[in-house]
Amino acid sequence: MIGLTGAPGVGKSTTATSLIRALRARGQRVGVLAVDPSSPFSGGALLGDRVRMQEHALDGDVYIRSMATRGHLGGLAVATPQALRAFDAAGFDTVIVETVGVGQSELEVAETADTVLVLLAPGMGDGIQAAKAGILEIGDVFVVNKSDRDGAQALIRELRTMIALAQRGPQDWKPPIVSTVAHQNQGLEDLLAAIERFRASQVETGRGDKRRVARARREVESIALAKLRADFRLNGEAWLEDLAKAVSRGELDAYTAADHVLVGL
Repeated sequence: MIGLTGAPGVGKSTTATSLIRALRARGQRVGVLAVDPSSPFSGGALLGDRVRMQEHALDGDVYIRSMATRGHLGGLAVATPQALRAFDAAGFDTVIVETVGVGQSELEVAETADTVLVLLAPGMGDGIQAAKAGILEIGDVFVVNKSDRDGAQALIRELRTMIALAQRGPQDWKPPIVSTVAHQNQGLEDLLAAIERFRASQVETGRGDKRRVARARREVESIALAKLRADFRLNGEAWLEDLAKAVSRGELDAYTAADHVLVGL
């Protein structure tokens, strides 16, 4: 599972299309899960990412599925983990997950994908902006797309400096930086080679298995909490209302009220 993340406009959909083309040339079956944001006003979603992937629309070994966030933060949808399990069960060799355009806290893809590609492009902000976004902490491979534009080399230098400042052990993976021009299909073989090196590193160190176990643990925890929340809303509304009134009157602090909730459950 390859996660594609980055700010809006860096070329995630174009890179996904080029990756599909390169993977299909190797005979792989490819699944794509494109997550689009839902409008906070109408509740609808454009689901427009797959419109950019028309080149593969009639390929029987490529399946493209759009999914709306429905208000969920983190760059993905609530049902994304279960959808990825369906892709896995269907026997796809590689699954590409394209997030919505992430801001400075929407980094859920790091907990979902086996390999996280962080896309950047010249003119999308300086190195401080990249550091603020937190993306330097989740990237397994950094992709400087639109590298034929002015400022690409400066961006690569800033990334190298940021990566060098990170504290890593001698056995830790050091994220490479790959330059691409996705709409011209340039640099895609280098990108696939970097992904394969990372996969080999994960297998060699055993971190890939640990990553999958941690992902499954988070998924189980999320489902359990969702069920608990639904059950509480169904059976505990009146009880919660009484506690809320007590907190609002100053008769009870919120922490003690929460303890009452847990004891009652």
